[in-house]
Amino acid sequence: MKSALLWLGLMWPVFAATRENLPQVSLEQLIQEARDHNPEIHAMRQRWESARAVVPQVQTLPDPKIAVGYTDIAPMKGPMYGISQEIPFPGKLALKGEIASREAERTEQDYLATQLTVIARLKELFYELCFIHKSNQVITKNKSLLEGFAKTAEARYSVGQAAQQDILRAQTEISRLLARLAILEQRRQSLHAEINRILNRLPSDPLGAPREIRITPMRHALTELNTLLEQGSPLLRGQQKGLERGNQAVALANRQYYPDFELDARGQHDTAMHAEGYQVMLRVQVPLYFATKQRQGVREAVASREAVLQDLQALRQDLLARIKDNVAQAERAEQLVRLLRDGIIPQSRLTLASAQASYAVGKGA
Repeated sequence: MKSALLWLGLMWPVFAATRENLPQVSLEQLIQEARDHNPEIHAMRQRWESARAVVPQVQTLPDPKIAVGYTDIAPMKGPMYGISQEIPFPGKLALKGEIASREAERTEQDYLATQLTVIARLKELFYELCFIHKSNQVITKNKSLLEGFAKTAEARYSVGQAAQQDILRAQTEISRLLARLAILEQRRQSLHAEINRILNRLPSDPLGAPREIRITPMRHALTELNTLLEQGSPLLRGQQKGLERGNQAVALANRQYYPDFELDARGQHDTAMHAEGYQVMLRVQVPLYFATKQRQGVREAVASREAVLQDLQALRQDLLARIKDNVAQAERAEQLVRLLRDGIIPQSRLTLASAQASYAVGKGA
């Protein structure tokens, strides 16, 4: 362990110099790259495109059927040919189109929600990476201060003005800082790989140091955030589109009680009589088994719609609770920032300066 810490102490300036040589990256740059290259976002975009392509398909009549045959029933004898077309009951195709449209709109909201989820995760990683880099700077500075204390302690010990335990204490604290630097370096590399994964890069691809971030206060109160949730959340809008789809599905299930039709037109050439003839037929699909088919289909559609309604309510409650928790955390963070910036850090600097001056002249222990 001691040799590893010694190696890290020797190599740490090399690590720091390597990072400093890379260009700094901003959060905005990373977000744009994620939008352009993230596989999850692209996959959801393609699912949206796929759902949109379904709409014209379900609104179109079934393909017609062409029939070709031969009749040999005395005295008729000759070839037959015809065409038939299925015709759903009026309104069924329109309802199928509405259902597919609502599904496409729901998928669009899923696509937007995926973008926000990926970007939110990227922001978390970026801010943690900023914390790691800032922690490295602070600990490196503390290490330099402790090395200065150690040199002062050695000088005072050499003339009999300090105890050997002062030197050992400083060296111990330096070793602790080196161990902390090792932990931070491991976390930095993990964050590096995770950010590259989101950007669809190789884990080992270079990533510059994050640019300095500014602390901004919250711009909205809790009530405003709740209103914005109702107006703009893709998750909620997606569930609402699912509910609209459920309403259309119930209407279509009720429309299944009405029969569908098939129009059949055929022509025939009688070779024996040297005559041409034709026949036209209208077939009606009778919903005879409505008790076990159409009626159960309506029950299925209604139950599915009610499930979506309850999912929507559960999602709304979950998002409201998360907003409340996040607001509380943000408010606490702002209080801590003010306390550290205006009180603890200035006081600690004064205490350190006083301790350095006192120890240097032999007045501190």
